Amino acid sequence: MNKIVIAIDGYSACGKSTTAKALAKTLSYAYLDSGAMYRAVTLYFCRNHIKLTNPKAIQKALENINIHFGVNSKTNLSETYLNGLNVEKEIRKMYISEKVSEISALVDVRRELVAQQRKLGKKKAVVMDGRDIGTVVFPDAELKIFMRADMRVRVARRQKELLDREQLVETETIRNNLEKRDRIDSTREESPLRQAEDAIVLDTTYLTFEEQLDKLIDLSIQKIWL
Repeated sequence: MNKIVIAIDGYSACGKSTTAKALAKTLSYAYLDSGAMYRAVTLYFCRNHIKLTNPKAIQKALENINIHFGVNSKTNLSETYLNGLNVEKEIRKMYISEKVSEISALVDVRRELVAQQRKLGKKKAVVMDGRDIGTVVFPDAELKIFMRADMRVRVARRQKELLDREQLVETETIRNNLEKRDRIDSTREESPLRQAEDAIVLDTTYLTFEEQLDKLIDLSIQKIWL
């Protein structure tokens, strides 16, 4: 039985993180949320008023950022810690979503987190989701998935996700945010969002969560037992 790296890329609100977490749990693999790492950096930049036009300030900020993941004993889910503090709820708020793509596009930020992600996944037996996992972070990943869905479905999913966290956000605001993130993620110079040539495309528009998970489990097992 092989230990593999599973790279899941795609657009926001397609079900990447939710499905990746469940897949990792099913396979007893480690789960690494690259999006949470960029959100944690965004939170630090916001709280410390880091100017995105000041390279020295950005570099100094990155030197002071420590991100790690811990498992919540009650939910058995991975949560994000920034400099020792649990920031899982804060990084999921809308004001972070509005800024994360802009900060993620910064070359220094991208390179620092890619290096950290490669280090975390070095031992394999890992599921990682994001925008550039199969193209940049782990171009040799044994299984690459690219997820997408219609915008109307993505908006509805993100709105439900926010409501579940007791955040009421208008549909149009969510749509504008997703469209802006798509544009920034796809056009940035450093590690843009794109489908790897050897990635398997999974359109989740009409799939339930259970159907998404079943498909990924089947694909993973085929690679693990090669």
